[in-house]
Amino acid sequence: QVQLVESGGGLVQAGGSLRLSCAASGSIFSINYMGWYRQAPGKQRELVARITSGGPTNYAESVKGRFTISRDNAKNTVYLQMNSLKPEDTAVYICNALVTATTRSTYEHWGQGTQVTVSS
Repeated sequence: QVQLVESGGGLVQAGGSLRLSCAASGSIFSINYMGWYRQAPGKQRELVARITSGGPTNYAESVKGRFTISRDNAKNTVYLQMNSLKPEDTAVYICNALVTATTRSTYEHWGQGTQVTVSS
């Protein structure tokens, strides 16, 4: 019922910027949190940033000061503004959300991921 669709990934040079978007759609009653994970080959999936329905955010230490997460509640959309990108930011970025459907069932949902590649 609920889908997460990401966009905005691509190839950039080190020092460049990208803005990722993730839109949740379907029979949504409420969204507890939305955020972004990333996974690079040979590495564990890690939480990059998350924003709760109440507003608090958290970031991985490696991206603090460079990435900013925000949301548009009316559109059920979360954004990740990524500045000063480094080659080590290269990964598949996956949208994640805890969603309560109109049925009142609550599940964690995952998008398909969008590739971010930062060249040196």
